Amino acid sequence: MNRNDFHKLFKTPGPVVLPVIHVLDSLRTRKNVEILLKAGAPGCFLINHDFAPEQFLPIIKDTRAAFPSLWMAVNFLAVTGKDAFPILGQLQAEGCQVDAYWADDACIDEDSGNVQAIAIAEARQKSGWNGLYFGGTAFKKQRKIASNRYADAASEACKFMDVITTSGVATGREADLGKLKTFRAAIGERPLAVASGLSPENAKDYADVDCFMIATGINEKDNFYDIDPARLADLMFITRTLFTGTSS
Repeated sequence: MNRNDFHKLFKTPGPVVLPVIHVLDSLRTRKNVEILLKAGAPGCFLINHDFAPEQFLPIIKDTRAAFPSLWMAVNFLAVTGKDAFPILGQLQAEGCQVDAYWADDACIDEDSGNVQAIAIAEARQKSGWNGLYFGGTAFKKQRKIASNRYADAASEACKFMDVITTSGVATGREADLGKLKTFRAAIGERPLAVASGLSPENAKDYADVDCFMIATGINEKDNFYDIDPARLADLMFITRTLFTGTSS
């Protein structure tokens, strides 16, 4: 997938805003989805910070049933695609489509070889699942990659995922702009997503990022779980005006 195709998918020339919902239960998840849809966000990620994937599955199914046309993606916390893709394939076979998977760790080896990443790719193919893969590369809380190897890691990542995905050093911490510049040069016209530290206040600094995966930056104050409608509306307005030159 290239950048142009990614933006066509979501019908926006600027950064695609995909709120990340830290789920607790189906009702609360539905309320957050309603907020993001009202704000004009094209889709979302659901993530299970508080319980195991097995407890997460009913919430995924409930959300899909409530919003059949929603572009819905998931992250099974601390689970690589090797274990996630078979689950996603089974959900798809049961009629519950998950449109994308985000793994914090795509197991990219900047020294090449990529034994684990290859195994993940094989699991994806075998699963039959047909969604997009957002693969964490030089990602927060994963194996540290030296900054002088960012370009190597990003280049290797292009072989294994649809959307190269990186972050700052921790949740809520902005990604270093120099790091993103290095990633962009290394991946060329492949789509780049950032999954930490974004907010309405700094959105303009990330004009060259294709996808904003955002939670704390648009959540209610001191609330890990619920989207603040006003902050999300601000972010959507900024991305529409700053990057497209229109407020419509």
